[in-house]
Amino acid sequence: MANESSKDFNAMLHDGKDMPRIQIISDARSIEKYGGNRMYFAPPIDYDHAMRRVPFGRVTTVGAIREYFALQNGADFTEPITAGVFVSIAAWASAQRGADETPYWRTLKAGGELNEKYPGGVQAQREKLAAEGHEIVARGRASIRYYVKDYEKSLFTFD
Repeated sequence: MANESSKDFNAMLHDGKDMPRIQIISDARSIEKYGGNRMYFAPPIDYDHAMRRVPFGRVTTVGAIREYFALQNGADFTEPITAGVFVSIAAWASAQRGADETPYWRTLKAGGELNEKYPGGVQAQREKLAAEGHEIVARGRASIRYYVKDYEKSLFTFD
């Protein structure tokens, strides 16, 4: 996100626009990629609620949240672009509130990767995850990325 200090992320978090909704898509490539034509759009606050469910010492991924929303709402998949944006909004809204914190650092990108777009960047997320007992590993040479080692062992299951 850009210009974080000038945005009201809590207002964005509560702006549901025309969501939740299901949209039927017709693009053959997308249907093949996502396994169906029923695409769900979850409002930003739903991501915040899901992220709050992940307990201390456990993690989830944006993909796992998307799968949960699709299953709960009779869709084939949850729209991926807004999912990433709304997870970031939930994180920044939490940082702006200070109190009533959403444990956003427990929500990882695909493959257990840390999210550089969270408040404080990867370094802050590393510290919070390490404080909960997770080991963080670096991968890459030119472009180093950070991951929770064996994150699958700590995955929270939405039900």
